[in-house]
This record gives sequence, C-alpha cells and structure tokens, in this order.
Amino acid sequence: MPASRWHLLGAGVLTAIIGLLVIVLTRPAETLYPVEIKGHFGYINRSGKLVILAQFRDAGIFDDGLSPVLIGRAWGYVDKTGNIAIAPQFEVADPFSEGLALVGSRGKFGYIDKTGKYVLTPRFRGAGRFAESCAPVSTGERWGYTDRNGRFVINPLYEEAGNFAGGLAVIRLGGRYGYINRAGKIAINPQFDSAGEFSDGLGLVGVGGKFGYIDRDGNYAIRPSFERAGEFSQGLARVGFANHYGYIDTRGKMAINPQFDRAGDFYRGLAPVWLGNRQGYINKQGKYVWLPTT
Repeated sequence: MPASRWHLLGAGVLTAIIGLLVIVLTRPAETLYPVEIKGHFGYINRSGKLVILAQFRDAGIFDDGLSPVLIGRAWGYVDKTGNIAIAPQFEVADPFSEGLALVGSRGKFGYIDKTGKYVLTPRFRGAGRFAESCAPVSTGERWGYTDRNGRFVINPLYEEAGNFAGGLAVIRLGGRYGYINRAGKIAINPQFDSAGEFSDGLGLVGVGGKFGYIDRDGNYAIRPSFERAGEFSQGLARVGFANHYGYIDTRGKMAINPQFDRAGDFYRGLAPVWLGNRQGYINKQGKYVWLPTT
C-alpha cells in the first residue's frame, strides 16, 4: 500500500516495467477514486463510473494530478488519463503533497517532484508527507522536521513525529503523545496513549483503550468513548462500535449509522467502505455511489 501519513518502514529494489497497456476513459480534470475489482485496482469518478480500468496491483489517491500505483513489484505514478507519468521503481510511494511525494527504495526514504526527479535524495530512515512547508523525518533514533532544501527547521528531538495540520503536529515524548506548533514548541503536553492529526479543529486521541477528540487548547470536545476511530475529514470521522463502523460529525453526533465492516476517510465528498472484502463508496449522506463489489 502507499505509505502511511506518519512514517515508513521497508526496503526494496528498483524494478522497471515496460509495455503496460493503460486503457483510458476519463478527462484529466475529474476527481478519481481507487476501487478494487477482482483483485486489481482501477479508478471511478465521483458519480461512480469506472474511468480507468482495474489493472494495478494496488493504488493510492490522486493529488496534484498524479497517483501512486503498484505495477509488478514496484510503485510508480499515473496521471488522470491513466498514462504512466513516473516509471515504477519504488518500494514505497505516497501521494503528492505540496508538489513533492515521499518515496522509498533500499530502506531509505526521500522526496521526488512531479517529473520523478529527486528533490531530497533517499537518506531518511523514516519520513512523512510535506505539509505547511515541512515534513517529519528521522535520520536515526529521533524525529524532526525538514524543509524542501533538506535543512532541519525543527531539530530531531522526538521519539515519533507526525505531519503538520492546522499549525499543529503530533509528537511522542516519554512514550506519550502531545502536539507542537510550527516553532517547535509544545502546544499540548504529551499525555495521550495515541494521537492523530488535527482536522476540522479537532485532534484524535486515545486514552485507556478508548478514542475521542480534543480542541486546539487540549480540552476534550468529544470524550473518549469509541473503540476505534479515525481523524476528521470534511466534517466527518469514522468510528467503530463492536464489529461495525459509522461516521460522526464534529459535535460527536452519529451522521452515518454503523453498518460497515471497514471504513476510510472522506476524500472530496466520498469515502471507501467495505462489507467483508467487498469495497464500495458512499457520499456524505451515506448513500452508495459505488456498490460493494469484489
């Protein structure tokens, strides 16, 4: 799969794939969403129409006009016409963010631009995406933040570090999670068992095996009461009850009733959901635009 939001582990070798047939049925301006059909991945548009046929071993989301896809044993990038824009050659590949994408090869991680050229050569042991002009990286045991020139703008002081969002980033110190601001100062003291990015003014935190949400002052906006939970995205967050997922709004009210075996974040109006191993997509009203299919 594409790299996580925080950091990456893995190693790989470069692999070249030549002669891939890509069938295109879409316009470049459309928002596209990955779907799995019979073990292969393609893309649908917002109305649920299949526009790039399922032909990849795995696929990520589009950002900045490109999306990571797995071809053979290596990740590359396709454009919205389905053509290969950056040849498959990476062990790990993230979506683009602020014009750069995190990629990994041979156990090291760096950043490429949209031409596939390295802007920061692979030298990090772990890394996250660029956001608010910096990215979390690790060159050893500690994490800090680099700018696009490879200079540390926040020194590597943390046991773990996440991406900035809304001026705050989650970090781990002394085995506990809190948040720093863009100056590298502690904004919310490390006190949580786990934590995620801020979105829609709320940060996901875990305490005592339950998940809830805090505001930017560190106060609970939604008390920890969920067995499983995700970060907010477009005003909704996935939460788990028993064996099913639904979605809450920023007040903590159920917006889409728990009914899915798995669920993902909303992205430009749609969210992936699963019934068993069958993936579908719903809109923010909880209506299917792509019925669960194998």
